[in-house]
Amino acid sequence: MTTERRDITMLPDLATSSGRVGPVRTRMPIYVDLLPPCNNACPAGENCQEWLRLVKETDPENAWRQLVRDNPFPAIHGRVCYHPCETACNRGDLDQAVSIHSVERYLGDMAIAHGWRFNHPRNNTGYRVLVIGAGPAGLSAAYHLARLGHEIEIHDAGEKAGGMMRYGIPEYRLPRDVVDAEIARIEELGVRIVLNHPVSDLMAEQKEGNFDAVFVAVGAHLSRRVEIPSVDAGHMVDAVDFLRDVASGDKPIIGRRVAVYGGGNTAMDAARTARRLGAEDAVIIYRRTEAQMPAHKEELDEAEREGVQVHWLRTINQMDAEGIEVEIMELDEDGKPHGTGRFEKLAADTVIMAVGQVADTGFLRKIPGMQFNGDIVRVDPATLMTDVPGIFAGGDAVPSERTVTVGVGHGKRAAKQIDTWLNHQNPAPRVKHPIVHFDDLHLWYFGDHPREVQAELDPSERVVDFGEVVKGLTEDEAIFEARRCLSCGNCFECDGCFGSCPEDAIIKLGKGHRYRFDYEKCTGCGTCYEQCPVHAIEMIPER
Repeated sequence: MTTERRDITMLPDLATSSGRVGPVRTRMPIYVDLLPPCNNACPAGENCQEWLRLVKETDPENAWRQLVRDNPFPAIHGRVCYHPCETACNRGDLDQAVSIHSVERYLGDMAIAHGWRFNHPRNNTGYRVLVIGAGPAGLSAAYHLARLGHEIEIHDAGEKAGGMMRYGIPEYRLPRDVVDAEIARIEELGVRIVLNHPVSDLMAEQKEGNFDAVFVAVGAHLSRRVEIPSVDAGHMVDAVDFLRDVASGDKPIIGRRVAVYGGGNTAMDAARTARRLGAEDAVIIYRRTEAQMPAHKEELDEAEREGVQVHWLRTINQMDAEGIEVEIMELDEDGKPHGTGRFEKLAADTVIMAVGQVADTGFLRKIPGMQFNGDIVRVDPATLMTDVPGIFAGGDAVPSERTVTVGVGHGKRAAKQIDTWLNHQNPAPRVKHPIVHFDDLHLWYFGDHPREVQAELDPSERVVDFGEVVKGLTEDEAIFEARRCLSCGNCFECDGCFGSCPEDAIIKLGKGHRYRFDYEKCTGCGTCYEQCPVHAIEMIPER
């Protein structure tokens, strides 16, 4: 008896079929480098995916050198950046986002420990650029301009360089030796920093120094004023002045009970600092709800862990010898707070005002043609040049989110635009690759690996001094965390395409050089595309 042979899979009709394999190839694979969401979200423009890849390859120095192409402060950013890269990380939809900031800190700390230095420029252009302000934006611009071969001089009113990195961020978050080390590396590059040098006449300063261009990067060091009736104004201090005094080594007398008025990150820092200065009770008064709070959620969480209490929907009405009177607020249908006419009394020896800061741009108002919107300078959003040719501005002085990372990103952008302007070139438009999203990935390759957790001081140990709260990763932890990166949209040589190709149409080019297709053998079946876990291969129509 003869049994008819039947295949499990129906044979295709090669005369009419299309797609996977046919008599004529209708599509072909190509390798692509797409934009990972972490890179896209980074205000400093870091290539996070690439330096994480180099950490995976246990090549930390080259990882650091890749990182500092964009950001000269990895040890600082690894501590104080609010890491929007991690909010955007595709891995967050798989298990937990990659702890990019902790690996960045690991590289920054290693660079300090090993004394790694920046490569000096090969040429000197002969151009001189003046930078006003030695904060994150000014130092970043100076760094990138120096690497381009320009001669840079920074003028700053402070006793030490660093701006808000030094005087606005408490030492328990950012140790000063870290700030000193990363600024010293920029000075070693050839940047001259002139301290205790406030600028009152920018045009005269530029002319006397024979500077070809100027970058204004003054910080928001001035506190906004809110009038609160008080019988003793001596018990009210500005948060910016308070944090600056503490950072300078002073220990203000604030009493046992401190109230902080405001809901931003500065308010959280002021309250946590007050606890370290001996305040037994530190409360934050905020006129809106937690959902409307401008402070980052993690800052609030850390403050509450250290014993800081928050009174939501409250506003300070007046202060007297016994404490403060606060009015209870409620939200209207538009979400705006309004007074209810009901009041409470809270004990407070000192009130710290943290209701916002303004940029110290008054010295620019005498320049003909300079345009302002309140305290900020009007600039071209693409070039960061003001209405006065040759004068650029960034950081807190222009419309933006006022963070260290945004300031560093502005400095990098401004440096490129200043270089373009000095060389009489036309600005080139920025072209980005398409962003790779979670659904674009083929996640068969990756397992479930929760992220490493940085060690922290117990809350009871924190408030006794200004010791650093969060600790760094070990070498093994940093490499493990880097290996959690999904390398979205960029080949990391997993050999998935190479091993799956039925026609041997993929050629390995050696470690670090990826692969290429042999289109004489390729049938366009798409197996390589389906096996690539990171979407580094696209199938395109055959031409």
